[in-house]
Amino acid sequence: MKPPIASPRPHPHTLHGDTRPDDYYWLRNRQDPEVIAYAETENRYREAVLEPLTPLVERMYEEMRSHLQEDETEVAVQDGPFFYYSRMAKGLQYRIHARKRAASRAELDTAPEEVLLDLNGLAGEGFYNVTVLRLNPDHSRLAYLENRDGTDRYTLRVKDLATGELFEDEIPNVFLQGSLEWDATGDYLFYVTVDETQRPYRLWRHRLGERGGDALLSQEDDVTFSYSLGKSRSGRHLFLHSDSKATSEIRYLVADDPEGQWTVFSPRVEGVEYDLEDWGEDFLVLTNEGAENFRLLACPIADPRREALRSMLAYEPQVYLQRVYPFQGALLLAGREEGLSQLWVLRAGELRRLSWPEPAYSVRIWRNRAYDAAHALVAYQSRVTPETIYEIDLQTLQATKLHEDEVPGGYDPSQYCQERIWATAEDGARVPMSAVYRKGAREGGPAPLVLHGYGSYGYSTEPSFNPMLLPLLDRGVVVVAAHVRGGSEMGRRWYTDGKLLAKRNTFTDFVACGEELVRSGWTTPGRLAAMGRSAGGLLMGAVVNLAPQLFGAVSAGVPFVDVVTTMLDPSIPLTTLEWEEWGNPADPAYYAYMKSYSPYDNAEAKAYPHLYVYTGLNDPRVAFWEPLKWVARLRAVKTDHNDLVLRTLMGAGHGGSSGRYARLREFAEEYAFLLHHIGIDA
Repeated sequence: MKPPIASPRPHPHTLHGDTRPDDYYWLRNRQDPEVIAYAETENRYREAVLEPLTPLVERMYEEMRSHLQEDETEVAVQDGPFFYYSRMAKGLQYRIHARKRAASRAELDTAPEEVLLDLNGLAGEGFYNVTVLRLNPDHSRLAYLENRDGTDRYTLRVKDLATGELFEDEIPNVFLQGSLEWDATGDYLFYVTVDETQRPYRLWRHRLGERGGDALLSQEDDVTFSYSLGKSRSGRHLFLHSDSKATSEIRYLVADDPEGQWTVFSPRVEGVEYDLEDWGEDFLVLTNEGAENFRLLACPIADPRREALRSMLAYEPQVYLQRVYPFQGALLLAGREEGLSQLWVLRAGELRRLSWPEPAYSVRIWRNRAYDAAHALVAYQSRVTPETIYEIDLQTLQATKLHEDEVPGGYDPSQYCQERIWATAEDGARVPMSAVYRKGAREGGPAPLVLHGYGSYGYSTEPSFNPMLLPLLDRGVVVVAAHVRGGSEMGRRWYTDGKLLAKRNTFTDFVACGEELVRSGWTTPGRLAAMGRSAGGLLMGAVVNLAPQLFGAVSAGVPFVDVVTTMLDPSIPLTTLEWEEWGNPADPAYYAYMKSYSPYDNAEAKAYPHLYVYTGLNDPRVAFWEPLKWVARLRAVKTDHNDLVLRTLMGAGHGGSSGRYARLREFAEEYAFLLHHIGIDA
């Protein structure tokens, strides 16, 4: 079967004197039958190209499934008279949310289960996802958000837990996360809806049981800002965040006064970010004002003036504070130091960092519910240690292991190694990498290797455990994460040095990592694959333009590859919110800079690696037409005969299929493609 060819239909670009036509602009029109036909033809072509790999895909799928804990139950978290958890059952695609009434963890084994929400019974045949679940204060009602098309527009529903019936209250167009909270009385719901670009911008109040007439409380008219809604750990306040990528403003409401006034804590100041919590008689403020890596301040709730702010901790420039998590008797702080995630406990004026047994790891605050708890749950993992939940005594800091994820199919951590490696970037910066491999994999010289990365929005790629990588590791493949700039692995500056007019650092850092792995004998170009998704898909698109000879195969998932066109169009979801991440191309300097790295605009007549590209037709975050356009242009210009395949899920969005087995099969195909092209078929 010959590769599908999309016919060029020149669309002029005239901004800033650029007159080069965009030949595949027409592929953005999903109402055009030819666009859908092109996507379907690409799907058939992919199936034909990958047909010889079917045995490998099936083996990968079965091996991955063998390591999937099909019957698994989360550690239950206490909240009032109940312990809450979710679980998966063998053969089912979706989670079951449940609770047990018990006075202590010791009673859980004998306590009867109450199912709150079984997603398998709600899902139907197509896409289905539930995000936010919120219980009212007396635990009698469950509010949740559901979606059936893969977009960010969710529907709010409320379930009566006594009768099992749904209330008639049904509210559409609610944002998928950070958008739903109860007041302290349990009579009112506050929620955030989206505009036509799916930007969360309106806050509403709804009285349960009332039809219509919801009160619009606030609207964010600055298109570079968006709303998110939260509640303090104590439950005493609701917080409405209005944030851009670099500036914050928070309003608060006393939770037991649902019809009261929302008060601005500190008006927005460009470049100043802050977060807000309450603790005892104080508001806690985590801010970057005068402190690049953030500092912790406090002021009386009764006197929340700027002049009343006082320092809670001495500022340490090498410590990046990211979150404050109050308990009644102690503060838990999360952040980064020495290139790794860290947790600290502040109690009676003393700050102590929790210590962990491995040189590279990931640790995070887990799903604690009770503000008055004497213990905190935290989740720990590394490249070789499955996620482990510890209960931390907030007074003594003693850690008690509650649970370690089981890895079916015979996993022995002593048979695997992890290492930290460093590359030197173009400008001399030292870029960390974390590697995992099976013992013996490197003894025969350069090994097949998969390098992955992300590098945007300050999101850090953690050295975490992924049992789905075991089929790769057991075939002698080394898997390495590149902790490139644009993330926050090395602190806040690591992020700012990989955005806007410094974005190119993200791409050259990744190339430097690949070159170091070749130079130091870990692998060779023909045995080196790369993968990334979303902004990591942009990373893939950029590096195959910069250094195509370095990689044997590349997977780019839901890739943000048509940067300039998307950033020029404020009608596209997320565009206006992204201007402080990438820049606004209405400014000639940003236009020229984006044009210099945008993968679609820089595709040219040269040899590219084998490429596996995937997207979802309903993706609201990276529009389906970006990878379609990119693949079409690559087919027209590339000079090699390497495989280039495109998978479009015709009923899903940014995250791929919603069912766990369907998603697992998608991973199996992606991994099989990469393995085949770096020399592994068995």
